Amino acid sequence: MRIDIMTLFPETVNAVLHESIIGRAAKKGIIEINCVQIRDYTENKQMQVDDYPYGGGWGCVMMAQPLKSCLDDIMAKAGERKSRVIYMSPQGKPYTQETAKRLKSDYDHLVLVCGHYEGIDERFIEECVDEEISLGDFVLTGGEIAAMAIADSVCRMVPGVLSDEQCYTGESHWDGLLEYPQYTRPECWEGRRVPDVLLNGDHGKVERWRRKQQLRRTMEKRPDMFEKLDLSSKEDKTMLDEIKREEKSLKLTEPLSYRKAEISDLPDIVEMAQYAKKSLKKLGADQWQGDYPNESDFVKDIEREECYIISHGEEKAAFFVLSQRPDECYEHITDGKWSSGIPYCVAHRAAIAKKYRGSGISHYLMDCAEELTRLAGRRAIRADTHRKNKPMKALLKEHGYRYRGNVEVDTSPGHDCARQAYEKILKKSGGEK
Repeated sequence: MRIDIMTLFPETVNAVLHESIIGRAAKKGIIEINCVQIRDYTENKQMQVDDYPYGGGWGCVMMAQPLKSCLDDIMAKAGERKSRVIYMSPQGKPYTQETAKRLKSDYDHLVLVCGHYEGIDERFIEECVDEEISLGDFVLTGGEIAAMAIADSVCRMVPGVLSDEQCYTGESHWDGLLEYPQYTRPECWEGRRVPDVLLNGDHGKVERWRRKQQLRRTMEKRPDMFEKLDLSSKEDKTMLDEIKREEKSLKLTEPLSYRKAEISDLPDIVEMAQYAKKSLKKLGADQWQGDYPNESDFVKDIEREECYIISHGEEKAAFFVLSQRPDECYEHITDGKWSSGIPYCVAHRAAIAKKYRGSGISHYLMDCAEELTRLAGRRAIRADTHRKNKPMKALLKEHGYRYRGNVEVDTSPGHDCARQAYEKILKKSGGEK
């Protein structure tokens, strides 16, 4: 790909386009970018490129002759290339990623004409320009910024300029969608964590998460683009339903925090547990359907300092129990086994207030359990849940817990005591040996 930029300020354009990725590609000969000084093709000693407009008016207009002479020289040097002459104009068609794809695929030589002052002589446009392009509905003092944007966007798609094709096919606008969020180290910055799905190494889940984020962002930020999408696939429809349900959920706008529960928290804990029982019944899960857990269970949890309250601002939003005491029920695991020799904590009773269901606070709860496990000097967390408790199973798996087998727990007579057991081995933090 060769790009010639006709400009009155070649040094400025060169300074930008011959640096960084595009500059390195030019040095390697993968692309060729030339900035041509229009003033060099004037026919008077003053090197005049503009004059007053016929009919009067404010400002001056760039003359056709220097422009045409400059273009003729460029075309003579370009040889037999398939060329396209483009004028950077606020009257042109809006530039899009589809335009960039077309220019890259249909031509191997672009001439970008940068106007100035009050524009250029209309006769040059009629005689020499193949199309006019605009960056948007606004006016700049010259065409250089627009020309650099077009040169960059076209050249980055030339094979060899970027390290991999996915560097541009996965970005905003390539397939009509905005790009998904990107994160890098550290995992937690200013209290904001990288989404767990990106840390667990499951590439299928990562791809699904990214697609869902693209749909969500395009829907929220560019509804005009979203309306044009073909979202007829079953997977896309499922993700859109999930997004709509999540949009109805409460948004977390206050800081989240956790602390040890106190006896004064007991009414809120019991209320959350009662709502969890109703939710489990709707799932058909025979879990928490008898007398367990009851108020006396939570009193013991609080007295042992194993129960924690999660708050959203000043409001109690969830609770969970994390114990360092071994669970006797876990000693008789079947159809599998635990990791041996690793000290662990046990995540027991947990529930979220009705108001906060679907808000994402469950992920914060899981993070708190991990933090407390580390503070206790333990390297693993164990938990169990009913086989029909699909939301809990999904949450455990999303946070890196592995299914280990089956256990039987103490429960009310006449209720299902079978549970599926899960375990997560925590990664060493930066300061651990």
